[in-house]
Amino acid sequence: MEDKLKAVVFSLGCKVNQYEGRAMVEKLIENGFDATDKPGYADAYIINTCSVTAEADKKSRQAVARMLKFNPNAKVYVCGCSSQNSAANYLNKPNIRGIFGSFGKIQAISSIMSDIIHDDFNAPEIKIYGAEKTYEDDLTPEITKSRAYIKIQDGCNNFCSYCIIPYLRGRSRSRSLESVVSEAKDIFPKTREIVVTGINVSAYGLDIGTDLSHLVDVLAVVPVRKRFGSLECNVITEDFLIRMKDAGFCDFFHLSMQSGCDSVLQRMNRHYTSAEFLSKVELIRKVFPDAGISTDIIVAFPQETEEEFLKTLDTVEKAAFMDIHVFPYSVRPGTKAASMPQVAPSEAKRRTDALIEVKHRLNKKFLLSQTGKTGKVFVEDAEGDYNVGYTSNYIKVYTKAPVGSFCDHKLTEVFQNGMKGEII
Repeated sequence: MEDKLKAVVFSLGCKVNQYEGRAMVEKLIENGFDATDKPGYADAYIINTCSVTAEADKKSRQAVARMLKFNPNAKVYVCGCSSQNSAANYLNKPNIRGIFGSFGKIQAISSIMSDIIHDDFNAPEIKIYGAEKTYEDDLTPEITKSRAYIKIQDGCNNFCSYCIIPYLRGRSRSRSLESVVSEAKDIFPKTREIVVTGINVSAYGLDIGTDLSHLVDVLAVVPVRKRFGSLECNVITEDFLIRMKDAGFCDFFHLSMQSGCDSVLQRMNRHYTSAEFLSKVELIRKVFPDAGISTDIIVAFPQETEEEFLKTLDTVEKAAFMDIHVFPYSVRPGTKAASMPQVAPSEAKRRTDALIEVKHRLNKKFLLSQTGKTGKVFVEDAEGDYNVGYTSNYIKVYTKAPVGSFCDHKLTEVFQNGMKGEII
């Protein structure tokens, strides 16, 4: 029996990229390849790139050499946001056979499979497809883990002044309700939890005559734990939160704040004030008293003064986030913010370090507030002397419960980056 050709799809960046990467793995397997998303020896590597920051671009470019360490003679293909942004960055990389972008990944994987077998390309071949106007619905992965991701939309219409993603992913395009629910029903026997994800989840449905609240309602029929990957504060209303609760969604919210200062938010082209954001946080805690709320914050945005930074720190304290993803501002050429006066790197580092200190303190404060609370923990992996899993509000729990179990725990004490839990 002839050995199967081995292929690795290596995805960088967001959960949407991970979802699409896993779907490409499934397409390869369906067509007779021995494929995986785990780095290792292969005949071909497909690198699914990211360009959200300059660092993400750098890691995407470095991934070519990283994969070739496993097999210096392998064929290499790149796709995703970084190659969409600049195909030229990959032209001189070793062993490059094909360069694709963010769009048309179904066509891309078909072309790649043919080239792996037949050497079709006049390498390096560049195939950057145009932006899609409707949701591309054929790229869905098989479920292999106990937590499953469902992609409900792609693209973004917000055009925040610092963000390049709308230019690389296109305008917001929603998947049909029927398709989302069909996938959810198909995977729920294989998973304990579904995470609803997209490039801008909050924009779901606006292009197809529905909205996120309606999606929440129809997902109520799927009897597993559900959570959103990320939300914008504009969708947070008491009605929306009650519908989430009734539909079995978790009490964890990742709300992208980006800055806690109104003048900075205005320069960012974010369409809310810090007071409006805090009112949404208050509303969440009214409906979900033990909610875990995390956020993203960009530090040292162009022209940010010390006073503006201190206003962000004040807003962060008032919001009492359980976690903060801290990002020093990264220049993205082609965006409005790229032409604004920049904050000195030394000052950016000082502010980043200061916010990280606040992040750790608030995280510990939140965890301490949960001592003695009870709830179900989905136990996923082994880690040292413990097994680990997560509560509905996304506290990492160290437990002796077996991997794969889903059982009630009492949270007893803060431990490492989470809490110890006793089975009850």
